[in-house]
Amino acid sequence: MDKVRVVIWGFGAMGSGMARMILNKQGIEIVGVCDMHPDRVGKDYRDVLGVPRGDGAPVVIKGEIADVLTEKCCDIALCATDSFTKDAFPRLKFCLERKVNVISTAEEMSFPAAKNPELAAELDRIAKANGVSILGTGINPGLIMDLLVIAMTGCMVDVRHIEAKRVNSLSPFGPTVMHEQGVGFTVEAFEKAVKDGTMAGHVGFHESVAMIGAALGWKVDKFEQQMKPIVTTVDRKSPHGFAKAGDVAGVNMTGQGYVGGEVRIDMIHPQQIEPEMEGTHTGDYVTIQGTPPINLANTPEVEGGLGTIAMCVNMIPNVINATPGLKTMIDLPVPRAIMGDFRDQIRRA
Repeated sequence: MDKVRVVIWGFGAMGSGMARMILNKQGIEIVGVCDMHPDRVGKDYRDVLGVPRGDGAPVVIKGEIADVLTEKCCDIALCATDSFTKDAFPRLKFCLERKVNVISTAEEMSFPAAKNPELAAELDRIAKANGVSILGTGINPGLIMDLLVIAMTGCMVDVRHIEAKRVNSLSPFGPTVMHEQGVGFTVEAFEKAVKDGTMAGHVGFHESVAMIGAALGWKVDKFEQQMKPIVTTVDRKSPHGFAKAGDVAGVNMTGQGYVGGEVRIDMIHPQQIEPEMEGTHTGDYVTIQGTPPINLANTPEVEGGLGTIAMCVNMIPNVINATPGLKTMIDLPVPRAIMGDFRDQIRRA
């Protein structure tokens, strides 16, 4: 049986991390990589990673996706290029129309109907027309503040209120995420960006709340979110970000989902680079009021970068096996680490 064939679109922190993970797995191989960065184009992706080429065929990074992705050239494409559905849409459409399954790291793609119902419906239509599936996932949204919460309610008789809290480090993420979280901004620039709507902050609260509501049968009639700067008192430097003392090291995000006029879902998510430099301890917490009550804590946090990488790679068989169309994490089997041969997880026609 042939190995599971993968194309990676976007070879930054997430895409290159997925490549490293795949290289250490059985029954799966990378057959193409697309990235526009001039320091990467024209090089074998293994040389960019600094790993031996081994016996594998050369796979040169190309700057144009049309030179990489052709009809049915692979089993799945991993798209690590965007955060927003509207930005990711043309790339996702390109893959689907070439009859290739897709996993996207775009946060809004975890539950795109929350903000972009028309684009979600169009992606579903295109995927079904071409006999393939598409999923948006990652560590958050995708697992910690939504799917994990949903799974824990499975042992409950009734649910009254949900609080999902994630205190995490932004340090593993790339330059795009640094900018979205305001890392390195002055406080004045941060507050101005919040006021004029150009500060993204954490992308995914709306999607996580919508996913929880859909899973539990709650009609979420209103969603709100807030963001405040986390100001550092010391210089902080991560691989892809820097904030000097007095500037912004991250963002404290909060959000609420209203059901029947009451807040039933609370999201709390302070995230920053190098949090330990000022004594902040990371962790993931799920608190659910109901019968029986749930109080789940994991410390330190599940590392965001590695978690997103692993979620995307580990979900590959589930997406390939899925019926055609747009999927979310509540539509597919639960994620699990695949320690054996990926081919054993695939249902072949």
